[in-house]
Amino acid sequence: MSQQRKRRLKNLLDKVPPGYMVDTPWLRAQGINPKSIHDYVSRGWLERVVRGVYCRPLPEGAQSTPGNAWAIALLSLQRIMNYGTYLGGESALDLAGHVHYLDLGAARRVHFYGSAPSWLKRLPMLRQIVLHRDRLFGDDLTGVVDVGPDIEGAGPAINVWHWPVKASSPERAILEALDELPNRASFDHLDKIFEGLTTLRPKPLMTLLLRCRSVKVRRLFFVFSDRHRHPWSKHLEVSKIDFGSGPRALVEDGKFHPAYRIYVPHAFVDEDEARANA
Repeated sequence: MSQQRKRRLKNLLDKVPPGYMVDTPWLRAQGINPKSIHDYVSRGWLERVVRGVYCRPLPEGAQSTPGNAWAIALLSLQRIMNYGTYLGGESALDLAGHVHYLDLGAARRVHFYGSAPSWLKRLPMLRQIVLHRDRLFGDDLTGVVDVGPDIEGAGPAINVWHWPVKASSPERAILEALDELPNRASFDHLDKIFEGLTTLRPKPLMTLLLRCRSVKVRRLFFVFSDRHRHPWSKHLEVSKIDFGSGPRALVEDGKFHPAYRIYVPHAFVDEDEARANA
């Protein structure tokens, strides 16, 4: 092997921890051509995951946890290949400890936001990866933070690198989760999650509400906020929020919420408030 090829191989091994993944565009950017990629696979320095995606093998005898393969994929995107992908919505709330039960009637899903390669959906995973375009905030990454570094159950061969995961803060994640209503999430499920959000921070929450592009999400947030009346809600400057104009029909046969002019399930409209606003 030439000295140049040795340097490229060393660079690869220095940048890619055991168990992590890279794709063909990244390898080519490191000066590794298709012939060399094939050679690395044949020599056991890389393993093919799916077409165009490779991982560095784990040391002999080491094992990762299949249920956390999504985390390794996400860290590979974030920390090695520099894709603008982050964990968001209900998955970020779960990572922060705000989801304490499983919805047994639904498939296990993990929510990725931002830019991501098309091959991500082809990876063999126990969980379904759901890719979202960030319609709520566009390129604004306010509220995307580093969480970690350890990934529970990933094993010493993975966690030795101590990379944090880029994920939405709870304040941003609940807005992303509300955007899934009503077609891809249930009111009852998010109501239970919202009930536990007792420690949201008013200042970053206000910033995110003002930057959020969705009238639907802003209205829904305050429907839930008024329903649970957490202490932090008293510190939100509701008068600064643009709720848009005109009523919104969100659910079929729903009840009109008089304060936020949106049709929601009957249980989410306080009867006394409805009479007061009639």
